Amino acid sequence: MPGKKSSSRRKYGKGPGKSVASAMRRMKRGTLRSGKGGKGGRVNRRQQAIAIGLSKARKKGAQVPKQKAA
Repeated sequence: MPGKKSSSRRKYGKGPGKSVASAMRRMKRGTLRSGKGGKGGRVNRRQQAIAIGLSKARKKGAQVPKQKAA
């Protein structure tokens, strides 16, 4: 397909990768909790752990694309 070009640009910096990895480890150990201040229930879904990691990275000012509108 000569018309299509793939972009090799990174979507996320290295910082978000670290916070997502940390969130995944905490989820697997069972210590990752949702909600404000971690007062919600335990996180069981991989997708939710990734979202929490990216959210924390955004708050730190890391290079993360804006959230898509729901």
